[in-house]
Amino acid sequence: MKYFLLLWILNFHTFAKEIITPKKLDGVLNTYSSTELKDKIVVFEWFNKGCPFVQKFYSVGFMQKLQKKWVNKKNIVWFNVISSAKGKQGHETKTQAKETRKNLDVQSTDTILDPNGKLGKLFGAVATPHFFILKNNQVLYEGAIDSIPNTESEDIKKATNYIEKALVEMTSNQKVSIKKTKAYGCSVKY
Repeated sequence: MKYFLLLWILNFHTFAKEIITPKKLDGVLNTYSSTELKDKIVVFEWFNKGCPFVQKFYSVGFMQKLQKKWVNKKNIVWFNVISSAKGKQGHETKTQAKETRKNLDVQSTDTILDPNGKLGKLFGAVATPHFFILKNNQVLYEGAIDSIPNTESEDIKKATNYIEKALVEMTSNQKVSIKKTKAYGCSVKY
């Protein structure tokens, strides 16, 4: 029993992890330095336009509205990350990613291409969508977008939106009440 309790305590306390992001992130629109991102809330959203779990949110404009709402706030940056390897489903070139942004009206700050999976593996991204919200390399939230793990767009309104909740709390100088959830969706195609 003591061993189980110790493991539970260790697991609970290990969440406040730090991820040292690369000194430079190359988006399809711009390049971002770690200095530019200092003191900003940075949302990383693992993305694959062919994934039905991603389509759940983009097909009805929900994700675009959420992105637009938050990227228009001071000190918030939102990146879509495509970690699909070349030759795997979901892989996009820079030109294709720009076209995807246009066709889906993606409102995030930028899209980062990660075909070698280095960024995805650094974060431990396992699904699309999988979210990580950081500030100064500290992970403040990690996991799913919401509480209903399915592909049904009509369930979005019934779900608890963990991203919205975390961002509201962060921008109100509150502690994030739900720090980690289980990501759901399609596997990242490393």
